Amino acid sequence: MDKTVLIEEACRELLTYGVRDGKEKLKVLVKRYLMRRRTAPEDMVFWPTGLLSAGLWQCRQEMKEKDGGEPESVRISVSMIELVLDAYFDRWFRKGCPVTCMDDLLSGETFLEIYEAYRERPQETQDKGSVDVRNAEQYRQAIEKLAAYALCYPTDETGSFPYRAQWSMGDIFVDSIGLTCPFLYRYGVLYDRQETMELAVKQIANFLSYGMDVATGLPYHGYSIEDDCKYGIIGWGRAVGWLLRGMSGCITTEYGAGRLAEPYRKLIDTALGFQRRDGYFSWQLQAMEGPADTSATGMICASLKRGIELGVLTGEQYEEAVEAGRTAIEKSVRDGRVYHCSAECDGFGQYPQRYGAYPWALGPALML
Repeated sequence: MDKTVLIEEACRELLTYGVRDGKEKLKVLVKRYLMRRRTAPEDMVFWPTGLLSAGLWQCRQEMKEKDGGEPESVRISVSMIELVLDAYFDRWFRKGCPVTCMDDLLSGETFLEIYEAYRERPQETQDKGSVDVRNAEQYRQAIEKLAAYALCYPTDETGSFPYRAQWSMGDIFVDSIGLTCPFLYRYGVLYDRQETMELAVKQIANFLSYGMDVATGLPYHGYSIEDDCKYGIIGWGRAVGWLLRGMSGCITTEYGAGRLAEPYRKLIDTALGFQRRDGYFSWQLQAMEGPADTSATGMICASLKRGIELGVLTGEQYEEAVEAGRTAIEKSVRDGRVYHCSAECDGFGQYPQRYGAYPWALGPALML
């Protein structure tokens, strides 16, 4: 897959997606102060752009590893990614690094990657590149702020994060696994904080205990310990993707792999039983004659690729599945945008059957 056009589109969307213009800001003010309605604050590092930044950084790393004799277009792409990421995060830094919700931890993954790249760089070159002496401390402070937010975040009686604690303490969404666990686990590894690694693994272990369908081996969208009930549909494609994303982010060392590698392999094998002949996964995995969903396909295959790289998955069937998914997504690309992606979910059981091009398909596509 030629990622050049994907990178260009992702860079554009990273700086524009979700940014409120003057008209949008006026609407928010009217709702908040005249109509007395609750409105969400503007989130500058929320999950759709968090996926884009993670995908762009992975592309940058892969291209840097191949650097040397590469065409000028590759070097231009690397420079563009670095400049855009710097501008994207600087916008957040200048606002004082507001952490709006747990979703923001997804962007924290890229903060960790950038800061670690700086720390590993030879001393004589540490004032060059996407992170330099000038802003390295900003990244470190942002990382610590996100970690502190997570460590102080309310949990239910089993230690799981409610998706929105201010709305409901009982509802545990699978989305949170993919949004928070990779950051927490990698933070624990890099800064020798065992408690954050344990916190990440606990989120996943709890979901595997309380949020799975016994008959199919697939996740529900979520559950509530308070109600002793599972919610949403079984096998929503992005639910599988979020769960696998979280798991693959926590099997990078012996601690996480010892607890999660086996259930990770089991869920991968279950999911692959629903990969369609055309390489896609459907919006709901079991609905194999229903609409294909590039967000589910990209997230599942990106996690699968990661499992292969870590050596947790071995066998030609996994390589073939990744390639089939990559080829399917490539067929859905037009002008750098990834189409056939299901729209944003509105909550348990609320899955709009609208399909278009969204960041949550583009970000994972960059990782393949």
